[in-house]
Amino acid sequence: MSKKDHWDRIYGAKVEADLSWHQDDPTVSLELMLQAGLTSKSAVVDIGAGTSRVVDRLLELGLCDISVLDLSDCAIKSARRRLGDRGKKVNWIVADVTTWKTTRVFDIWHDRAVFHFLVNPADRAAYIDRLSDSLALDGHAVIATFAPDGPTKCSGLDVVRYSPESLNEVLGERFTLVTHRFHLHLTPWDLEQSFQYSLFQKAL
Repeated sequence: MSKKDHWDRIYGAKVEADLSWHQDDPTVSLELMLQAGLTSKSAVVDIGAGTSRVVDRLLELGLCDISVLDLSDCAIKSARRRLGDRGKKVNWIVADVTTWKTTRVFDIWHDRAVFHFLVNPADRAAYIDRLSDSLALDGHAVIATFAPDGPTKCSGLDVVRYSPESLNEVLGERFTLVTHRFHLHLTPWDLEQSFQYSLFQKAL
């Protein structure tokens, strides 16, 4: 089964309350974006957004340059239905981030739990190239992954767990670690999952 078919099947079969990663309020993501200088004029891309509420919060803050990317067309359609007319202000993208091509740049790149699914070094390298090419000089990235004591699998797929330091090492010299947070995510069925959220600034 392809990656796209895998995620379309999950988003097509489950309601949000059955998704382990669902958050009613993405507080940590928004706090780090604000620390990165988020304003109503910022250009933001949310990578692997699924049905995340990040886009809702950005719209509430008055942003008008928001892009939402996910591999699953089913997830994108679900998010668009939820937002209704507000969703017309959003640039919706169905794509694999490792092969995505864009000719524009963003001030802030947000990724909650895509990077840790990239177990193939070639996919990680492709992601990092897209990240570097898509961020404005001195732009910022908020990347959240399972922490070293987090799960080893998610949705039946293997993941790579990271500390802020090991993630910084993988991203390389093009990015500088600004700050980080550890966070215990509570699944809809009250299980704790350990995440790390890291804020990076583009250096090269």
